[in-house]
Amino acid sequence: MDDSVRMLVVDAANVVGSRPDGWWRDRAGAARRLLTGLAALHLPHSCEVVVVLEGAAKALDNNEFHNIRVVRAAGSGDDAIVAVTAEHGEHAQVLVVTADRGLRARIEALGARTTGPRWLLDRIDAARNP
Repeated sequence: MDDSVRMLVVDAANVVGSRPDGWWRDRAGAARRLLTGLAALHLPHSCEVVVVLEGAAKALDNNEFHNIRVVRAAGSGDDAIVAVTAEHGEHAQVLVVTADRGLRARIEALGARTTGPRWLLDRIDAARNP
């Protein structure tokens, strides 16, 4: 990730569902592994990390992840991601991780950039296995 990104927004359900190893079977456990992986990344201090959780993953207790803001979607995770992106003043500095084409179109219309889950998962795997 380049230093121009000031906010990294993660579509947790989409990222977890993209893993080939069955993370999605235990959504709360998968969300915990995702947050643990994100916490281990060496991101610039100026980058705010926001993870949007929905469904069964909402039960996760994230008190240990102080450097990550967790947004629990009351309804659609997509709507919560759009709202988080729209509230940020400098949209060109927002990077949203999702493979959802419809969501990507909505986010890009706000001026934010998008990337697929593989981009993030590769970085998490590299941080875990240097």
